[in-house]
Amino acid sequence: AARPLLMFGFGVVLSLAIYSFAALPLLVSVLGRVSPWRLYPAMAPALLTAFSSASSSATLPITLDCLQRRAGVSPRIAGFVLPLGTSINHAGSALYECAAALFIAQAYGLHLSIATQATVVLLALVTSMGIAGIPAASLVGITVILTAVGLPAEAIGVLLVLDRLLDMARTAVNVLADSVCTVIVARLSGDAGALRAVPGDTPS
Repeated sequence: AARPLLMFGFGVVLSLAIYSFAALPLLVSVLGRVSPWRLYPAMAPALLTAFSSASSSATLPITLDCLQRRAGVSPRIAGFVLPLGTSINHAGSALYECAAALFIAQAYGLHLSIATQATVVLLALVTSMGIAGIPAASLVGITVILTAVGLPAEAIGVLLVLDRLLDMARTAVNVLADSVCTVIVARLSGDAGALRAVPGDTPS
């Protein structure tokens, strides 16, 4: 009976890993021209705090400190971009909400059309921008999605078994994505400090 739930958890973690170690490195390399494998260690304290606390809002001061002191982003850019990203950029949460809605639909034996799946994705993006950066906030967004597509909201209870662990993982991804966006904005803005974000990086 636990096998489907474990497969769901594995799928979510795998998706978050692909996003963190494939999509984000590509973005920061192409747009920011910064080596992600040197940037990521600079953000390690913030990522560990996000993983342990499952709260991107509580991690915000540490993330700011890592970006300014360890990654070299100016306070002017970091102080504007990062709080904005913490409020609306919850990429890991959006991914989790989509996966959870599809998992619950399969658990109930319901077939979702392509249009309904597209609706799920759209709702996940919208609700993820409105959720608070606190533990288990994604469950509220999932409830909205389930109600909108005609799935029973009480089915969310089955997710509680693994939600805390997955919440820790997706919060770390949220913080990482916010940090990557901040570095990209800094580089595109010509921030001289951001050019020193990664030792050995050559300004364009």
